Amino acid sequence: MVDILVDHAKTGVNTAGEIVVLAWDATVAASTGIVRGQFSWDEFFLQAWFMTRVSLLPTVLVSIPFGVIVSVQVGGVASQIGANSFIGAVNAIGVMRQAAPLVAAIMIAGVVGAAVTADLGARTVREEIDALMVMGISPVQRLVAPRLVAAVIVGVCLSAVVATTAIMTGYALVVGSGAVSSGTYLGAFISFGQSLDLVMAVLKSAIFGFIAVMVAAHKGLHARGGPKGVADAVNQSVVLSVILLALVNVGITQIYVMLVPQRLV
Repeated sequence: MVDILVDHAKTGVNTAGEIVVLAWDATVAASTGIVRGQFSWDEFFLQAWFMTRVSLLPTVLVSIPFGVIVSVQVGGVASQIGANSFIGAVNAIGVMRQAAPLVAAIMIAGVVGAAVTADLGARTVREEIDALMVMGISPVQRLVAPRLVAAVIVGVCLSAVVATTAIMTGYALVVGSGAVSSGTYLGAFISFGQSLDLVMAVLKSAIFGFIAVMVAAHKGLHARGGPKGVADAVNQSVVLSVILLALVNVGITQIYVMLVPQRLV
């Protein structure tokens, strides 16, 4: 039993180290490629369009019920304690700081990450990656770097979509039901919301997109065992990405709360 735990621990450490190395190589390849004019813009636009096409509709469909749930639950508690005027502040704090980047990241990890892992995994088991290396072409520069830049940009855009959809849904539900007036709702939103909340949402989205695509690329490039190995890599990629995103989200949120003064009304 102890040997099994030690083996799993070693595997986890090795995987973490390989992902960090891949992330560094991809970041350097993307940066130097853009500066030197060697970046694969065709692959970038292709991947960005693909990521947007497969994740935009699911993101909107998830954002709408999320906005409804937040508004209904918070509205019920607020009405019990006579604090209906602060319902709008929940969207300023909850949606902008937490929901928007996290939902966007989960969409990237679950939808885009799975597709990236399957694509790179299929290329790996068909020995296309080995063929690129034989020809002197870096798979990281040719395949991973464009996907990295595309995932970061699309993640930020999806975060904006989540925030807009959830906030508009909550506004329509709360104001439409007559719980509070439009002015009260928007006043609470503006009073508690800060410009740094938007900055934090953008930063979180970029980091989450970065992590998700790096995990997906690593699992795809290390797929082994034919189609079954690709399927296993996709499963591992999604699970590991969601766990890492949750942990990183807690850390970033804690740092933000500690360092950024909260607005008082």
